Amino acid sequence: MKVGKVVGSAAEAVAEVGDGASLAVGGFGLCGVPSVLIDALYEKGARGLRVVSNNCGVDGRGLGLLLAAGRIARATGSYIGENKELARRYLSGEIEVELVPQGTLAERLRAGGSGIPAFYTPAGVGTLVAEGGLPWRYAADGSVAVASPAKEVREFGGVPYVLEESITTDFALVRAAKGDRYGNLVFDKSARNFNPLAAMAGRVTIAEVEQLCELDPDEVHLPGVFVQRVVALTPEQAADKHVEKRTVRA
Repeated sequence: MKVGKVVGSAAEAVAEVGDGASLAVGGFGLCGVPSVLIDALYEKGARGLRVVSNNCGVDGRGLGLLLAAGRIARATGSYIGENKELARRYLSGEIEVELVPQGTLAERLRAGGSGIPAFYTPAGVGTLVAEGGLPWRYAADGSVAVASPAKEVREFGGVPYVLEESITTDFALVRAAKGDRYGNLVFDKSARNFNPLAAMAGRVTIAEVEQLCELDPDEVHLPGVFVQRVVALTPEQAADKHVEKRTVRA
């Protein structure tokens, strides 16, 4: 029997996200970021969050909002980029950061959602990714307080591969262009970045959708089996999209 998964508000959807929870969050830069759910989580006041996302938003936007408030204790991602606040907190020892090759991060999330505990990949062989020693957390004096461990490396067909463990999280926050009351989701163009993968990895996945509607099964990108809660955005919320870098002709 099909069950409706639509909840009344973003605040209601994230009500169970407590201090110390782990979160997989979709988006890339500011594209496809579940900003309404992040704002609701900010208002809730949850602290000590352990976030897995390609990047930690930008200064003042997306996950950057939680970061600036000191709510994120650990970030796993592939890109610090131009997030000056993340760089500052990382180098001063205020936050633990695990940097992962981007393709490896995507596969770790997908594997977690598929019930695969670990996999071998050539990415990172011969580097600190495999050998260990990447600074995860700095001490106040600038020394390395926590470093990444060494990982198992095996050869297949004469080629070395490093063993990477999959990722699952307590919750996942994602944004979709369309969704139905059963949690089936459709993503728009490049917003189909880390969103499906993050949704798969979460034990409780919450999706904000720009349009709540009936879907043709053939257009579904992510089946509702991975989604537990759906929040329908207002037209104003759906249209509130920011550009990370606006480029215009001279």
